[in-house]
Amino acid sequence: DVSVNDIAERMSTRPATVTDMLRKLSEKKLINYEKYRKTQLSKTGNASALQIVRKHRLWEVFLHEKLKFSWDEVHEVAEELEHIRSAKLIERMDEFLGFPRFDPHGDPIPNAAGEIKPASNTTLSESETGKKLKLVAVKDTSTAFLQHLERFGLHIGVSLVVSEFLPFDHSVMVSINKADAVMLSEKIAGNLLVIDVDKK
Repeated sequence: DVSVNDIAERMSTRPATVTDMLRKLSEKKLINYEKYRKTQLSKTGNASALQIVRKHRLWEVFLHEKLKFSWDEVHEVAEELEHIRSAKLIERMDEFLGFPRFDPHGDPIPNAAGEIKPASNTTLSESETGKKLKLVAVKDTSTAFLQHLERFGLHIGVSLVVSEFLPFDHSVMVSINKADAVMLSEKIAGNLLVIDVDKK
């Protein structure tokens, strides 16, 4: 559930503009909306949103894998491409890409039925020392953050081993692909999603 003011703040617009938009979405049965109450997606709206997410993330995979866009470039372009309505194009692209399960940032891609397989990952800051970890996703997909990760050689699929958590500022000493340990800030570690590769 979300309030009008929350949406207005997120979109940097006036509450009155949001209210007008919500009325239109309600008329299309995409949301459950009552004035002065929090708004939520309807069943139809949720299904529609998942299809947009599916298209967006498939386009990100296509741009990254086939057109060699970097992972910090794909989001903006995919936002334009996701509005192409052809369902046949999306299904053909999904098949062409080999039915990928995750986008370049590690976010799961809904299948054609709008289903998402739940992930079993945790943040690097919540992991244990000495465990063999794999970076599978990032929570912050902003261009600035992704470019900052590149400075450390951090990208989806790298192996990580935490050697120490520093109590003073909660930063993390971590080895990336078996290299010498580097220090990552609490903010970075909290935005990296990992899995324990030895965990069954």
